[in-house]
Amino acid sequence: MRNIYHEQLDSLGKELARACGLAGRAMARATRALLEADLAEAEGVITDHREIAAVSSRAESTAVSLLALQQPVAGELRAIVSCLKLASDIDRMGGLAVHVAKIARRRHPRPVLPEPIRPLFAEMGRVAEEISTTARDVLLSGDAETGAQLRQHDDAMDDLHDRLYEQILDDWPYGVQAGVDAALLGRFYERFADHAVEIGRRVVFEVTGTLPPEQEVSTY
Repeated sequence: MRNIYHEQLDSLGKELARACGLAGRAMARATRALLEADLAEAEGVITDHREIAAVSSRAESTAVSLLALQQPVAGELRAIVSCLKLASDIDRMGGLAVHVAKIARRRHPRPVLPEPIRPLFAEMGRVAEEISTTARDVLLSGDAETGAQLRQHDDAMDDLHDRLYEQILDDWPYGVQAGVDAALLGRFYERFADHAVEIGRRVVFEVTGTLPPEQEVSTY
């Protein structure tokens, strides 16, 4: 019975890693929709979020069942508690990609972003995809050291976010709507990175038994 239990737990971790990868690809596609005013890509991100939500929901149900029926102890208990939190973080990552795609869809066929800030969002998209890929790999490997280092990606995203706000607040000539869109979009990318970093924080907890303080791994 314990072998079956551990197989279920391992399968649960792999499913969450797959969903994390899907969330990263969703943000990459949402970024393309944003930069290229690609309506089909935006619609695809919105529609395909159902798969991420379904994986997260199944993961939560499985974790609750394991918690209720298998009497986990020590590391097993940490793993299940972590999975419950991870399912929520991954679902939010996918949801944030949907938010980006919905803004691209709402403004179509007009471009959302003024030309001077387009490179910033291209870089935000690259960092978001990179941090989600690393988070996925950390989930698969259980590498606590790499999990803790996810903050470095988050720092890069925070720097981009700060640069965006400097441009918005520095004699912005593109109108209120463009400014609001840019500010919201910047926040979506920043929060996406925060949730990815939280994945690393949870892996550290699962492996070491110690949940790092938020300020040591992520920013909120």
